[in-house]
Amino acid sequence: MMTAQIETLARTVRIAARALGRAGLVHAYGHCSARIDADHFLVAPSKPLAHVRPGEACTVVPVNGPLPEGVLGEVRLHQRIYALRPEAGGVIRFMSPQAMALAALGRVPAMRHGFGTYFAPRVGLWDDPQLVRDDAKAKGAIAAMGDSRGLLMRGNGAVVAGDSLTEALGLAFYLEDACRIELAALASGLADAPVIGPEAAAERATKAGRIFERMWDYLTEGDPEGAAATGPQGERDD
Repeated sequence: MMTAQIETLARTVRIAARALGRAGLVHAYGHCSARIDADHFLVAPSKPLAHVRPGEACTVVPVNGPLPEGVLGEVRLHQRIYALRPEAGGVIRFMSPQAMALAALGRVPAMRHGFGTYFAPRVGLWDDPQLVRDDAKAKGAIAAMGDSRGLLMRGNGAVVAGDSLTEALGLAFYLEDACRIELAALASGLADAPVIGPEAAAERATKAGRIFERMWDYLTEGDPEGAAATGPQGERDD
């Protein structure tokens, strides 16, 4: 990928970072990244994502190997996903309120509404409250994620992986909402209510109708670099 293309991708990473902050999906902690090619990805600056400035440099990280100096230790989660899933184009580590609450209970959301179906067969659970800052824990956490696009980590929030960073941003919103629904079901005493089955979930989890693009537009509206953003089709050139 050429330098100009990397900068285009970096702009998308910055826009996603600020969107996560505005939506309350991250606070002081959290990070997002987008794949460059089979061997590299680009991660947002190591700072509160809402504070990422227009034009601020992102960091190129190898899919395999040590993290560059200054990159947060939990970016090993991103490395592991990109290594195991060649189709993954974007990863977000976030600590949103409902996901944090449900993860602290050691539970994951059932497929109760449309957004939840995007995590079939079920959201993964990493049942360890320690921060994931080494390769062994990263491997364990992503193994617990299984075939899902989402993972809850007990006491530590969530991770989602999408085919693009645009998709991952939508998935972060969806997972937070699925956790909200699950907590409401638990609070109401109706957690035993029927859930969406595998076949219906597969049909519902569509990408047609600009599903993820519209969520991207919603969450990034008003961003200072938004007019120059490329969206889902411009994030990868591999």
